[in-house]
Amino acid sequence: MRGFLILLFLFSFSARGEKADKDKPTELEANRMSADEVRRLNIFDGNVVLVKGTMRVLADRIVVRQDAEGFQYATATGKPVRFRQRQDPRPPEKEGAWVDGEALRIEIDEKAGTVKLFEHARVNRGGDEVAGNYILVDQASEFFSVSAGKDGDQRVKMTIQPKPPAKPEPSAPPAPKK
Repeated sequence: MRGFLILLFLFSFSARGEKADKDKPTELEANRMSADEVRRLNIFDGNVVLVKGTMRVLADRIVVRQDAEGFQYATATGKPVRFRQRQDPRPPEKEGAWVDGEALRIEIDEKAGTVKLFEHARVNRGGDEVAGNYILVDQASEFFSVSAGKDGDQRVKMTIQPKPPAKPEPSAPPAPKK
């Protein structure tokens, strides 16, 4: 049960996903689960499925550790790890865009507020996509950076979809003539 509580806080993605997701229960399925209370470590193995509100994570394995201050750290591995979550709408959007992505390893650091995607990393938001060997997302500032592989034969790739022009604000009606 403790593993579920740890995951409840860890996977909130509050800055990136819908704000309502943080108040939703966490549902987790795996073929196996082990917990080491002394080391504050929980391991979920085999076709791991985590659902929390609009967020869904699919992995082969998720390892969760909690430090003495209560912050959680998770590493999800798979071939690949996949995630999908709806964001809150950004004006002028009426509905939040879906963010999905994948990598061979994803690390989440609750204390630093970061999500790191390693090896064959890809993130897509509303048709805009970025890919590289490493993607860092700072949840608080919504800053991200992408790096290519170390061997130099890979490059960062980004696709940006055309956006409709912003609608001008309606002008005020002319003042009545006197």
